[in-house]
Amino acid sequence: MSYFDYKKHKIYYTEHGSGTPTLLLHGNTVSSDMFAPIIPLLSEKYHVIAMDFLGCGHSEHITEWSSDLWYEWAKQVKALCDHKGFEKVNIIGSSGGALAAINAALEYPELINAVAADSFEGIRANAEITEQIRSGRELAKHNEGFCAMLKAIHGDDWERVFDADTDAVIRHAQNIGEFFHRPLSEMQCKLLLTGSAKDEMFPHGHYEELFRDICEQTPLAQACIFDRGSHPAMLSNTAEFAELCMQFFQTAEK
Repeated sequence: MSYFDYKKHKIYYTEHGSGTPTLLLHGNTVSSDMFAPIIPLLSEKYHVIAMDFLGCGHSEHITEWSSDLWYEWAKQVKALCDHKGFEKVNIIGSSGGALAAINAALEYPELINAVAADSFEGIRANAEITEQIRSGRELAKHNEGFCAMLKAIHGDDWERVFDADTDAVIRHAQNIGEFFHRPLSEMQCKLLLTGSAKDEMFPHGHYEELFRDICEQTPLAQACIFDRGSHPAMLSNTAEFAELCMQFFQTAEK
């Protein structure tokens, strides 16, 4: 197991393949374990690094999470790059990991070659979606299969991890709202936006509206919405998503 230090805590990561460093950023409540289906595809051409954000999975668990969570996660991405000595990386982020990926690109443009941001909420928190997350997670805690999955990911204190994540999401929506500290017009790298038209987490037409808004703010963005699949699109359209990302990264490197 590989770890690096971040603010006196241990963050876990794995490495696969060789080539341009390509970071995989997981979403909320899960860990880098979610990338098991896609790592073999991406690692054929890239040096794939999958990390567990602080508090998740094999990384050190902490009692309270930052309410500015996805900005904090971007700082952890920077710390990983510094630890490994990476100068230019690709990033693929899923859901909350997509928010972290975009934050990293905006805050540390010198480090980022290109970003693929998959299946995320938006530019700012939406009250209806936040309430849906809160109520849905409360119900999920009564689902034995779901709880068993979280225990396998995070260990015996899975419920504390799950609750800390939910609390951070709610505090962010109440006290901060904006997912990014800088305007998207400052984006300096190419940005691939992906999602599924049938994503059960968001209202119908969510991605069409969101991606149109983002593409209007930066000419470096392009979008692909899959006709089928659930949340996140990258795991319900795994082969197509991997091929799309590899083609996108190759174009961005030219």
